[in-house]
Amino acid sequence: MNSLRALITVLSLLSVSACTVSKPERPDDPYYAPKLIPTQARAAPQDGGLYSDAGLDLFSDRKARRPGDIITIVLKESTVSQKKSNLNATKDNAASLDNPTLLGAPLGLGKMDLTTGINAKRDFKGKGDAAQSNNLQGNISVTVSDILPNGVLVVRGEKWLTLNRGDEYIRISGLVRPDDIGPDNTVLSTRVANARISYSGTGAMADSSQMGWLSRFFNSGLWPF
Repeated sequence: MNSLRALITVLSLLSVSACTVSKPERPDDPYYAPKLIPTQARAAPQDGGLYSDAGLDLFSDRKARRPGDIITIVLKESTVSQKKSNLNATKDNAASLDNPTLLGAPLGLGKMDLTTGINAKRDFKGKGDAAQSNNLQGNISVTVSDILPNGVLVVRGEKWLTLNRGDEYIRISGLVRPDDIGPDNTVLSTRVANARISYSGTGAMADSSQMGWLSRFFNSGLWPF
């Protein structure tokens, strides 16, 4: 009966683990969709003047500054992290109890008495070492989705590459100051505040580098051993 209950519990946990497998990402996520501005009808030209303000812009540059404008983000992300930890713990305990006496005579039976001694020693040593390095370079053009009251631009967008063995995508969103935009309408990714950068893939190549749901279960906190 206990074995049957254990089997049912394990199967239930396996089914839950199988249901929690994340779905692959798909292109054209509405959150990263470009901001489309309806085309405005041009004003009718007015006669009698040397210049017309219809479409005439002599002093502004080509930097992104309005919702729907395109800006290129230059990806230059490089992170290196390393962590080491050493832990040593030692604890010694010693206790002794002399043989008691009763009316001046020691208690005992023959050559045996009640003298007791306890000596305990604990020793623990732990060591951990972790290192991680990431490097991401490239370009991605995104659109301005909104402008905050202080003039900061809200940008986001995605790029999908279809390869032989699947798809690769880059997604980015964040906040950009107009002062950080270069003359060529580009901005470094290190200048993007509250940046959310995702670089991953889908397809056979991406699936082959991931553990199966059964392996994830045995390596998760649900496995009691």
